[in-house]
Amino acid sequence: IQPSVQEALMEGRPVVALESTIITHGMAYPQNLSMAREVEEIVTTNGAVPATVGILRGRIHVGLTDEELEFLASSKNVVKVSRRDLPFILSQGLSGGTTVSGTMIAAHKAGIPVFVTGGIGGVHRGGENTLDVSADLTELGRTPVAVVSAGVKSILDIGRTLEYLETQGVCVAAFGESREFPAFFSRQSGFQAPYHVRDEEEAAELIASALGLGLSSGVLIAVPCPQERAASGQVIEEAIQQALSEARSKGITGKELTPFMLQKINELTDGKSLDSNLALIQNNARVGSCIAVALSKLQKARRTGNLPRREDTTSPQPVVIGGINVDFIAKAQNPVILDGGQTNTGRVRRTFGGVGRNLADCLSRLGQTPLFLSAVGKDEHSESILHYCHHMDMSAVLQLEGKSTATYCAVITSAGELSVGLGDMDIHHQITEQYVSQFKENLCQAPLVCIDGNVPLSTVQYVCQLAREHQLAVCYEPTDENKASKPFLSDSWKALTYISPNLQELRAINRTLGNPLPAGIEYSE
Repeated sequence: IQPSVQEALMEGRPVVALESTIITHGMAYPQNLSMAREVEEIVTTNGAVPATVGILRGRIHVGLTDEELEFLASSKNVVKVSRRDLPFILSQGLSGGTTVSGTMIAAHKAGIPVFVTGGIGGVHRGGENTLDVSADLTELGRTPVAVVSAGVKSILDIGRTLEYLETQGVCVAAFGESREFPAFFSRQSGFQAPYHVRDEEEAAELIASALGLGLSSGVLIAVPCPQERAASGQVIEEAIQQALSEARSKGITGKELTPFMLQKINELTDGKSLDSNLALIQNNARVGSCIAVALSKLQKARRTGNLPRREDTTSPQPVVIGGINVDFIAKAQNPVILDGGQTNTGRVRRTFGGVGRNLADCLSRLGQTPLFLSAVGKDEHSESILHYCHHMDMSAVLQLEGKSTATYCAVITSAGELSVGLGDMDIHHQITEQYVSQFKENLCQAPLVCIDGNVPLSTVQYVCQLAREHQLAVCYEPTDENKASKPFLSDSWKALTYISPNLQELRAINRTLGNPLPAGIEYSE
């Protein structure tokens, strides 16, 4: 994920995903490059961060640099990458443009809810015989991303496409005053959308509702091409029929069909279809960005003052008790760090950490969704943390007025070694025995309890006592050399199932237990 995109996601700012098949297979170079740049500029101008998705040398990129855009736009041997193609393209180290389906997958995994494209794929004409149905439709049925498009490409069977979307459970809404479902180049298709939203606020409410229900399916917002740039429906239809006839005679099928059709229609309409294509993409970028901004504001308003609600769970949750930190990592550019008050050139980035938070995050991503017990302040950092941790159960986390969320700053040499670390972590003292004991029932039923060295000694001892009484599996992460020994100051450690110290932490534990240091270990790396 490109740093500017990652930072925007962490801070809860609006991000718009963009596909790259339109760059690699939709237009010729250099027009494709200028179009891609223009679309990104439109997204930025309307208050969102563009994140063009592409595959570069076997890696998925969410957000591309200008050099990477140019590489995809000018390369001849790039592949059109849908869901089915991703494993092979990545394993072979190839490059490609992502389709609607491929882009939706990447956007969802990156946490981007809004994606703008020209037009989606659908059921091809004659699809009832050939079964040629775009993977875009099934992706919309199983990936919770809102797709903003000019409806379905008019070279397709629009009626059957809408029927297929209904079968897949996709909520489809026309954007604007009319329920007329747009047909890509032209504003009318002869079909009605099931619903319509009048403006970006209504669209944002619809998307937020879909995401909140957790349906695991997408939303399609169909935006008509601007009136003044729309092509004549009759002219386009005649060109489509001629292009289809030529495609059949040449035996062109599958994923080669759409690029062939679009190019042929452009030739047959003397460029009018391409003019409409550019106009609708630019318009979709504007509308989609405004929707993303409205959705971001809506989500922020709903989060303010309210931690995410804990979902009802049928089986006992793991419990994680530990710290949340906002980490500032400063890496020096030059091999030698200058002291004496001089400024050293380097890169500074913000990430979200804390040993307990990291453990809870990993368990959540593994599908375990632990109850997380921790503390943050009511400050500018906590809002960003809660947004970033939206996939976790943060319902029990203390949010304390007048306290500062824990922060940590690390200065790292160009070789990657820690030079100095500074921490403001007083809030971890609020993870008290009294607070944790409110969740005694959860702890006693938990299949796993994880605790880190940030929490007070009395809390560690309380958890270990419960573990002894109820035969609980407890994982202790020592955190650092100065905190590692907390359970080992008494018999509490005998209740631990698992610890994960590094060498320095293990030496500290060994000293606390009064054990001699094995010969030679002081030289180990």
